[in-house]
Amino acid sequence: MSELNWSDAIQVCQKKGDAYVIATVLGCSGSTPRDPASKMVITEDQTFDTIGGGQLEFAVTQKARELLVQGDAQQLVQHFPLAAGLAQCCGGSTTILLEAMAACPFRVAVFGAGHVAKALMTILRGLPCKVLWVDSRAGLFPPESLANKENITTLVTDQPVEVVTDLAPGSDILILTHNHQLDFELCQAALNHGSLRHIGMIGSKTKAERFRKRLAQRAFTQEQIDQVKSPVGLSEVPGKLPMEVAVSIAGQLIAIEHQNRERPVRRGLGWKELKSNLTDDSNPHKGGYTISLQDQQYSDE
Repeated sequence: MSELNWSDAIQVCQKKGDAYVIATVLGCSGSTPRDPASKMVITEDQTFDTIGGGQLEFAVTQKARELLVQGDAQQLVQHFPLAAGLAQCCGGSTTILLEAMAACPFRVAVFGAGHVAKALMTILRGLPCKVLWVDSRAGLFPPESLANKENITTLVTDQPVEVVTDLAPGSDILILTHNHQLDFELCQAALNHGSLRHIGMIGSKTKAERFRKRLAQRAFTQEQIDQVKSPVGLSEVPGKLPMEVAVSIAGQLIAIEHQNRERPVRRGLGWKELKSNLTDDSNPHKGGYTISLQDQQYSDE
């Protein structure tokens, strides 16, 4: 268990864009290890704070990680008889609310740690996105970034092209390196990936045209070549200063993140669905957040 308490853990997970589950004791009966409102946070590989330890905490952690595997934002209320079901000598029972928070789907891989990339990080650090910042030159990363704080993870590697292959589908990639040949290799790897949402490359229009011709010579189709957006950034945002370019790039990413995203009038559970789900386990809500009651079935013998 980490030394962070549950509230600090939530802030860390939020900043990093990681998925997590909040476990809250809703109610107790008889002798129980913790009182109502006690909380803990569970991630894929860590737990923060405690709801009492023992088999109860083990069972709650196991159930929370089942929810994390599903990858959705959802809620679950589950009842745990401590003696009959979990062999804890307390003898009481407790009801736990599990609130699963999905991982941030907005992921950006930035290759290059030059002036524009550094300026861009000051903006991305404040956005709800998860950033992987890659360069072969460790000395270019600011000291605070090497600690991998907040939502930015730095990676020093001599094989940056190989990193592209492992990027999650739907990720955005920004090619901002100092080496044109490396830029070209990263472009090829990004196109070969096939599942990236956005491929942006810094450079002049002359560089972009040369790259388009070279990619065509490598048998990439016109449709594939058109996926590389270069010069990267919004044309409506002019300027050559690193921060001006960074603002242009960040604006483009934000526009992409929000385009075609329809925000429904109704979100999550309505009051009627909530009442129904709290009283009828057979009628779960199917969209957005879900909540259901489950009573762990154990023999009292």
